[in-house]
Amino acid sequence: MLRINRQTDYAVRVILSLSKREAGKRVSTSEIGREMLIPPALLQRIVAELASGGFIHTQAGRDGGISLAHAPKDITLLQVVEQFEGELYLSDCVIKPDECPFSTKCPVHCQWIRLKNILRSEMEQVSFQQLVEESRLIEAELLKKSASRALKADSVTNDILLAKNIAA
Repeated sequence: MLRINRQTDYAVRVILSLSKREAGKRVSTSEIGREMLIPPALLQRIVAELASGGFIHTQAGRDGGISLAHAPKDITLLQVVEQFEGELYLSDCVIKPDECPFSTKCPVHCQWIRLKNILRSEMEQVSFQQLVEESRLIEAELLKKSASRALKADSVTNDILLAKNIAA
């Protein structure tokens, strides 16, 4: 099964959280952990890996925290995923063609390469700025639905009160 590991998922959450904030603003790792539901033990390793990959700046101390090292538009989903997963590929024959006895005559080998390139290309086109914008759209839609439900609940409550007043 092709899937990213939990640590990679958490790393994406950290970058997304930082991307939603004012440029250059430092945030404590504990705040990000609470917001993004990341266990503290894993968060420290993820922050260290993101810092070593050049995605974030870290500053220790009372006024310390973490911040993005680049604008969200300049960080792609592919970059973060490959920092934690390594290069994406679908089959060993793509990265070790010499070890496959069928590589020169295998029609599947070419498809694995084509699919790997498609996946990488798609992920490379997804910037964290795009993810922030999509997140805002999702949140706005949820607020709209929540407000709509609240209006319906108020309407039902008002109808019940009106009926009680008429009956009295």
